[in-house]
Amino acid sequence: MAWRFKASKYKNAAPIVPKPEVCIRDICVGSYQTYGNNIAASAAFIAFNWEHAGSSLAVLPIDDCGRKSKTMPLLHAHSDTVTYLDFSPFHDGLLATGSQDCLVKVWHIPEKGLESSISNPECSFSTKQRRVETVGFHPTADCLLWSTAMGCVSLWDLTSQQESFSNNEHPEVIQSLSWKGDGKLCATSCKDKMVRILDPRAESPISLVAESHQSIKDSRVVWLGDQNRVLTTGFDAARLRQVIIRDLRNFAVTEKTLELDCSTGILMPLFDPDTNMLFLAGKGDTTISYLEVTDKDPYLIEGIRHSGEQTKGACLVPKRALRVMEGEVNRIMQLTSNSVIPIMYQVPRKTYRDFHSDLYPETNGFKTELTATQWLNGVNMAVPKISLDPAKRELGEQPIIPRLGPKPFSSTGSSAEFSFDKVFNVPQAPGSENGESQRDSNENSLASNGSVDEPASHENGNGKVDGETASAEDLPEEVPLRAKEPEEEDKPRIISTAERRKIFESKASTESEDQFDAALDDVSNQFERLSGQRTSIAERRRMYESRSQSVQEEKPASPVPLRRRESLKVRGEQKPTDEEAMPPPASVEFTRNRSDLSKENLPADINKRNNSNNASNTASKRTSTVFGRVSKFRHLKGTPGHKSTHIENIRNLSRQIPGECDGFQANPERVAVPISGAGGKIAIFELSKPGRLPDGVIPSLVNGNNIMDFQWDPFDNKRLAVACDDGTVKIWAIPEGGLTEPTNEPEKELVAHSDKIYIIRYHPLAKNVFLTASYDMTLKIWDLDTLTEKYCLRGHTDQIFSFAWSPCGAYGATVSKDGKIRVYNPRKSENPIREGPGPVGTRGARLVWAIEGEYIVVTGFDKVSERQIYVYKATDLSAHLGMVGLDVSPAILIPFYDEDSSTIFATGKGDSTIYCYEITEESPFICPLSHHKCSSLTQGLSFLPKNQCDVASVEFAKAQRLTNGTVEPLSFAVPRIKSELFQDDLFPPTKVLWEPTLTASEWLSGSNKAAVRISLQPEGMDTLSSIQPAVTTPTPAKKSDSTNINQLIGQQTQFNKVWSADLVRSKQDEIKNSVSARMPINRKLEQDDMEGVDEKEWEE
Repeated sequence: MAWRFKASKYKNAAPIVPKPEVCIRDICVGSYQTYGNNIAASAAFIAFNWEHAGSSLAVLPIDDCGRKSKTMPLLHAHSDTVTYLDFSPFHDGLLATGSQDCLVKVWHIPEKGLESSISNPECSFSTKQRRVETVGFHPTADCLLWSTAMGCVSLWDLTSQQESFSNNEHPEVIQSLSWKGDGKLCATSCKDKMVRILDPRAESPISLVAESHQSIKDSRVVWLGDQNRVLTTGFDAARLRQVIIRDLRNFAVTEKTLELDCSTGILMPLFDPDTNMLFLAGKGDTTISYLEVTDKDPYLIEGIRHSGEQTKGACLVPKRALRVMEGEVNRIMQLTSNSVIPIMYQVPRKTYRDFHSDLYPETNGFKTELTATQWLNGVNMAVPKISLDPAKRELGEQPIIPRLGPKPFSSTGSSAEFSFDKVFNVPQAPGSENGESQRDSNENSLASNGSVDEPASHENGNGKVDGETASAEDLPEEVPLRAKEPEEEDKPRIISTAERRKIFESKASTESEDQFDAALDDVSNQFERLSGQRTSIAERRRMYESRSQSVQEEKPASPVPLRRRESLKVRGEQKPTDEEAMPPPASVEFTRNRSDLSKENLPADINKRNNSNNASNTASKRTSTVFGRVSKFRHLKGTPGHKSTHIENIRNLSRQIPGECDGFQANPERVAVPISGAGGKIAIFELSKPGRLPDGVIPSLVNGNNIMDFQWDPFDNKRLAVACDDGTVKIWAIPEGGLTEPTNEPEKELVAHSDKIYIIRYHPLAKNVFLTASYDMTLKIWDLDTLTEKYCLRGHTDQIFSFAWSPCGAYGATVSKDGKIRVYNPRKSENPIREGPGPVGTRGARLVWAIEGEYIVVTGFDKVSERQIYVYKATDLSAHLGMVGLDVSPAILIPFYDEDSSTIFATGKGDSTIYCYEITEESPFICPLSHHKCSSLTQGLSFLPKNQCDVASVEFAKAQRLTNGTVEPLSFAVPRIKSELFQDDLFPPTKVLWEPTLTASEWLSGSNKAAVRISLQPEGMDTLSSIQPAVTTPTPAKKSDSTNINQLIGQQTQFNKVWSADLVRSKQDEIKNSVSARMPINRKLEQDDMEGVDEKEWEE
């Protein structure tokens, strides 16, 4: 028993807290509900979650310190919270991250750190719609990555970018995973209160199972180096924190159980196999415990405890980065709410002048000869050991040169044998004997293989070559979805007005695509000669109008071809072969009333009649394009309804509605609001009964399952369809007068899918035609009359974010998580007829059709979670035509499109602003209007049909808005002076979308029928155009300038005859006499009635 009294070398290891100047300060860290430590470190860098969302990471050098700016470069890793992060043990610049967005990504940190923000990973893996819980690198095999998602353990080979192993035998969520030091086995702790030992290369991977901590709360597991023992932390049945040690030789029985305090924070175990030092850092604790692990009783010997700041996360620094000449045996990077504190554990010695070899046994090195393929084939190879003695290191006490990660991974289609020497340019690593020869061999191999950095084919995040599902007729030859280098990008750029003027001032006459005549050359050259004098804007405008009138062209051109010439040439070669690719043309009557339709979209007979006005139309088009477009709806005004029209005291509003659901639906008679609680409740409120709701039970529809989406029947204000997470759709019939009590008996029930349903959509024209989109990535079209499936649409590879019917009802468009937009013709093909890249953000997206189905408007996110609005041509999805960026927010922008005004209203759940834009057919395609600022946060918005608008008040859009406790009407109107007249320029004949145009059988049989249009003009109300004088168009006859001037003077003379000098004088006299009649004139002065002194007295 003498060993009991033998003092350990690390018994007196003491934590040394550095001064504040040495810490990383003024950072922003949130509270994350994850199974990770929220911070990781390599020998060169540290990385930790940034800000409250946690979707970005801050990456700093390992010895960095001082205050940090809020604008410093970040690693924009994921669209949702990063749940776990880990550095490679063999490449200090190779970082793996997992996130709630179901993706695992691998990042390369440059040698000098982040000089600018990074958002493009080296590679990305999808966990099939399961949240990633943990991720990390294999301890002995290079480029072998592991991850856990729900109950699945996966191994990924980075060299081939493929999944090499998957085990889904865990019944609950895997909370932690740790590998044995030799890399043969791994241990997992699961939410089912069990701990397991896995051998991924065995036929039956799970070899040992034992009961673990008896609480369903968080748990952790760590393998005690190369020993056959594992250590777990968790909670017992009484919620006391526990530490348990198990031996694999008697796995069912615990070797040591240590009961600690009662606290809610999980203990994060940090174990150093070289010194057997164990650190327990509890989330939310202000102390970090130090214990030494022994192989005999008492197994855990407590050391000096550290007290300081509250812990948000913690990690150990690799041994290669320790200050061995200061007696530092371990270093903990403690993450707090506003700082990163390096806590040094130092063993007291009399002097630190010499290297104390007894404190630093040889440790695992940073180089391994074992590849992922070899390990998967059963090869085991230990990592070579290195000494931490500076005398045995080539660079001595100088800072360690980091062994940094890869350049972009090579193509998976390469047939040559893979070697990281050909892909990685690895600097000389510390402790290497042959660093120079290694570097020379790397340079030679890179020089001999010049195409290593160029991937053979563009691949998307799923590892598939882009464009596999699209046909050659529908897509360009190459649709590059993978991010390019900045010099390779070929995206349409939004050019400012000043740049457009510069384009005009350049030698525009030499451009063959502009097709200008000789007269235009003279004007352009003259304008260019005068450009040095910087003529005024008015002169430029007049010259531009004269230039535009001299153009004789078939279509009114815009400056877009000047800057996007090459892309237009490519598109011109790809003519659609499908005769039905274009939507049916608009009616002649509607086209006349549309002020924003360009000439190229008019029918041929209208073009022929309007040829006489080409010059004036072209001038106005070009002037509006260059000098700014003025919309009739630019000054729209949103006005909430009076408080007497509000529905108040709405309680228990549900916050668990999926992002694909709008969360609120309204029709002219009633609104549907989801209510929190079990059973999937939807409350129905009658708009005819405003006021404060009584306290008590709210009458609702009880669906029995969680609600995924719901929508009113557009042709029946009493029918509501609700999709549930069990794959069923319930059709409810609301009785007259509204609900009086909760009910759980729907009118119909449709068993649509075997999995959850994302989206449901009624057809806009055909009655009882219904679409559902499910987690099985299929879309089905149903006939609700017979409750039978008619069509099934396929082609999606990831979650479907949104679906929208085209205005003509023949097509449908989707945007999905794989970053693609697809257009379907469901009655002709189950696969998409067109496909193209959409928003790159994976948080969510929406889309709507615009301008008679010629364009598609998409709202989504970019790589840094900025909300953006895109406009695509419906017949060409290869690239967006216009884009507007809004702000950085987690809320998905939900768009609402008004056809008659071509206005987009966009807002998100929790926003206080409703963004308004006009969609046009010429650049920039998205024109900003006056945004509406609400007095409270918006939880839902639903627009009513056009016949509900009060056109007498110039109201062109009407909606119902849901807040945290009320439903209030919201009106959008255009200020007009003569509001007593019907503004027929704002209200063209509108589609009757509140009555069915087709029956289900007609539409399913292939019939197409345009919706009926009616005028919204009230009876007895005159139109604005009827009282305005007709605008006479000057005849383009060739006359002299003097003749034109005489005509103008003659017109002014005729106008001035009405207001002659005699008439003005007579009017003045009339006004003077009328005033005098009311106020009599008295010419007598006041002092005339006063008594003065005698005149003689003045002489004295």
